Amino acid sequence: MTSVPTPIPSRTQYVREEIKRRILTGRFTPGQALVETDLAAQFGVSKTPVREALKTLAGTGLVVMSQYKGVTVRMVDADMAREVYDVRLLLEPEALKRAVRRGASLDAARDALTRADRADDTAERSLANREFHRALYLPCGNPLLGRMLDEVRDQAALVSAVAWAADPSWEQEANEHREILRLALDGDADGAARALHSHIASFVRRAFPEVEEDLEAAPEAQKEDGQA
Repeated sequence: MTSVPTPIPSRTQYVREEIKRRILTGRFTPGQALVETDLAAQFGVSKTPVREALKTLAGTGLVVMSQYKGVTVRMVDADMAREVYDVRLLLEPEALKRAVRRGASLDAARDALTRADRADDTAERSLANREFHRALYLPCGNPLLGRMLDEVRDQAALVSAVAWAADPSWEQEANEHREILRLALDGDADGAARALHSHIASFVRRAFPEVEEDLEAAPEAQKEDGQA
């Protein structure tokens, strides 16, 4: 049987993914200028794919384009964290709850957790953690809900990259991930959703102490059960 060749990514796609990877792993830092000519030289391409890649990244909120300052990596502050994580708290636990209730496979989440545990560096661990969260919400049965969470996924990863650079909390988060997955695999949809809500909320509050109780409150069921 003849195998189907793997499509070769376009120059623009390659440049976009590489810039995004460098931002989300901390190689390009918030506020750093992204100069088209420099990037083109680094990637061995013309300025056109670089320009198109930066426009796309601006649309996802990872970079900011200014008439006067050019293109820079988006700055991360408490207001940004509040906005992004408020959306996650509203939508992500519900998506996981639906995925568990419909008996969706969570093999991808288990694999991502294993990759995170075995990662040799911060970059790989960060990318694996990112895939873990996506693997929890993507099989929710509502493609629109999955796309909405994908919309804030890159911005959430940028917040995480900045927070981890200042105060690594890998082990705590890894333990929380294991508990979330355990509950989900046990079929405890409500418990998994509560654990995920607590995980997301506690992370942003550790990273940005000024973000207080204006984050979305935990579900009423969580309060009734007396869980954090």
